Amino acid sequence: MPETTAHVTAAEISRIAGVTRATVSNWRRRHADFPAPSGGTETSPLYDLGAVREWLGARGHSQAADPREELRTAVRFHAPDPDRTISRIGFVLALARRCPDETVTLVDLTDAELADHAAEEVSGLLASLPDPTPPSPVFSAADGPVLRALLRCVREQGGQAALTVLAERELEDKAATGVHGTPEPLARLVVTLLPAGVERVLDPACGSGALLAAAAECGAATLLGQDSVPVQAQRAAVGLTLAAPGAEVTVRVGDSLRADCFDGLTADAVVCNPPYGDREWGHDELAYDPRWAYGVPGRSESELAWVQHCLAHLAPGGWAVMILPPATASRPAGRRVRAELVRSGAVRAVLALPAGAAAPLHVGLQLWILQRPEPGGPARKAVLFVDTAGTPSSSTGGRATGAPRTGSSRAPVDWVGLTARTLAHWNAFTADPDQFTAEPGTARAVPVVDLLDDLVDLTPARQVRISHTDVDPSELFTRTETGRRELTEAARRLLDAADLVGRSEPGVAPREWRTATASDLTRGGALTLLRTVADTKGPEPDGASSAPGAPVLTGADIARGTGPTGDPVELRSLAPVPVIAAGDVLVRAIAGGTGPMARVADEADAGALLGPQIHLLRPDPARLDSWFLAGFIGSAENIAGASTGSTVLHVAPGRLRVPLLPLDEQRRYGEAFRHVHELRARARRAARLAEETAALLADGLTGGALLPSGTPADADPA
Repeated sequence: MPETTAHVTAAEISRIAGVTRATVSNWRRRHADFPAPSGGTETSPLYDLGAVREWLGARGHSQAADPREELRTAVRFHAPDPDRTISRIGFVLALARRCPDETVTLVDLTDAELADHAAEEVSGLLASLPDPTPPSPVFSAADGPVLRALLRCVREQGGQAALTVLAERELEDKAATGVHGTPEPLARLVVTLLPAGVERVLDPACGSGALLAAAAECGAATLLGQDSVPVQAQRAAVGLTLAAPGAEVTVRVGDSLRADCFDGLTADAVVCNPPYGDREWGHDELAYDPRWAYGVPGRSESELAWVQHCLAHLAPGGWAVMILPPATASRPAGRRVRAELVRSGAVRAVLALPAGAAAPLHVGLQLWILQRPEPGGPARKAVLFVDTAGTPSSSTGGRATGAPRTGSSRAPVDWVGLTARTLAHWNAFTADPDQFTAEPGTARAVPVVDLLDDLVDLTPARQVRISHTDVDPSELFTRTETGRRELTEAARRLLDAADLVGRSEPGVAPREWRTATASDLTRGGALTLLRTVADTKGPEPDGASSAPGAPVLTGADIARGTGPTGDPVELRSLAPVPVIAAGDVLVRAIAGGTGPMARVADEADAGALLGPQIHLLRPDPARLDSWFLAGFIGSAENIAGASTGSTVLHVAPGRLRVPLLPLDEQRRYGEAFRHVHELRARARRAARLAEETAALLADGLTGGALLPSGTPADADPA
């Protein structure tokens, strides 16, 4: 095979070999035969890829990398080239259509032979891809490493994984602002909200094709898609062909608002996750477009333009489900269009999702369920609002479930529970809107006339919030009494926890002992240090193909005392992520803030993934007690001595110091530190119960459901 002239960085070597960057640095220092730099600078050297692969292969590392990472690395050696990307996508289709045994012989071909074979395979397939397409496949011997990586990725992880990596490279510089992938669980929820039996489904901003793929799983036989980004349209076309081989797939390239490739077509259903916040959607040139049956959208209201575009592609009575940002429901500039949509009966439901359900992850998106009005059809008297933003996490770890979530520490979405509750409300509403039973604070069918005020605010949280008329005074009194009893019990337990075993003797100097650093204990085998090596420069994870896994423990979880709440979809690492075990000692990597710096993992933490801002110290239980270790290394003095930095203090775990004590004495200290931990936990619970009880009392008094103590029962508030 011809020698490649591609160069790789140390970070790319780590991805190829499936190791950390630190491991690569150790190889450079310890092995004299490690390839010498062939380019770059002294601080950022580059290495010849062929020499690196040969060195790794001799040590059994050549196939250690995940096939996607190997493909991602190979693709990055070439500048973005749309024609080459289309040809590679065509090769993915050709490979995926063949069984693995049929592609075994391709491994032994030279780069030039593999390029010729790929060109022959792809030549007949390019016509099936959305325009623009190259007149013929663009392959040469220089494409050999990419084609080999494609071959391995398709054989081991499937065509969809290869398509995702190929699209990433093209989208790095071309992805439009506000375009986000649709996670698979959300795509399934969108499709299950449609009536059964829809056959022709359109997505006018199809992206990777996730929504159409979900529709195919539910029986749709005709899949129609359009996207303004060519590589997305091509990726969707091939991906849908692979995912739904029995369906009729048509995907086009173009801006659906400005150049609708399906003009005049009506579908049984439309699904769409359109671009958000696009002020250049064509407001001026489309001012007199016939699609604006409900009013001309403002320049800042591109989402309402997409809403009307979707409705225009429905037959009377047809349904659409759209994923929209929350501002669409409340921006003043869109109130007139919203009013017409509500007045006509086109808006059937607005469902609020919790933050983290889909990108952008810090925003709680909404699902709008729309139905094109039928001439002479039944009047739509109400709109269903469902607020799932407070849906409980599937991973609370048994701790402080009422603790607020802050920053990026979101609990993974419980898609099973969220989907079941959402469908239950939607099915009950569609079965009999007039008899829908509201669930205060979660779901309510609001009369159309009540929505047509000056704001026409369709925000679910606003429409489902509990009012004083929803509260039974006797029920509220019972709840406040229960809260008071729980608060009293929590306060009693807090006092019990404060009675610690610590003691002192007057006139005796503080005890001193010899200490060792965590690095010393690691070298002696008493301790193992682990950490997740975050890949901060790699591409963002693809929401459409990421599957939810074990939750991630974050630094904020340690500070708050909650269970693992991090989202595994957001976790990117250069090496396998450590899995937490009971008895591990977890230390926040960033010093400062409130709450403890360290804790001992319990059974609720076991199995969670280690977040990137946490150090894991795994003690040998025959030599170190976990609670003893956590208590001493989490002290303010110890953390300060092991922290470096000016603005942000980073904890260097190897510098943390631990007293050298016999195991029996360690356990006595450990038991005392366990009491301290319980004191903190009970204090948090008491504080939370106090806040909840106070809120119940205040709401009851202001809403009229509760009266001040001593007020006569027959007193007239007037």
